[in-house]
Amino acid sequence: MIKLFKVKEKQRELAENASGGAPVKKQSAGELRLHKDISELNLPKSCTISFPNGKDDLMNFEVVIRPDDGFYLGGTFLFSFQVSPIYPHEAPKVKSKTKVYHPNIDLEGNVCLNILREDWKPVLNINTVIYGLYHLFTEPNYEDPLNHDAAAVLRENPKMFESNVRRAMAGGYVGQTFFPRCM
Repeated sequence: MIKLFKVKEKQRELAENASGGAPVKKQSAGELRLHKDISELNLPKSCTISFPNGKDDLMNFEVVIRPDDGFYLGGTFLFSFQVSPIYPHEAPKVKSKTKVYHPNIDLEGNVCLNILREDWKPVLNINTVIYGLYHLFTEPNYEDPLNHDAAAVLRENPKMFESNVRRAMAGGYVGQTFFPRCM
């Protein structure tokens, strides 16, 4: 049975070469699923997606989030997505490329979002992840922090947290850390 498949594949390759067509790159199951997810995206108007390496590289893309509510209103935040060939069985790797004062995003850009870790399930998709990121900006969570200092300020003094967020987004220091302007 396996030999039959090899023979059929060899015949298909010979037919493609004879017709002068370029060899067709096979897409992984992850690429096929990602293509479907991207074609079905239903993003909020404050989120945009781009493909810096061109449409041929769907597995690496960027998402810009401009929150229209909450502490981060007026900011622009860039995230990179790297999707594994075994997607959706593995969550995409998401990193913030914008340095941000946030309880759930550390200064290296790592994102603390449960659906990117222990709560990931193959039924989830890119749309769900983008909405999850957007939700982090409208409702930051101090109970599951990566940036413990920001989480403590949010928990103990929300007015000071808001002031720190504004200072960071305007391009300034919060404590000893400088944040580039992202407004």
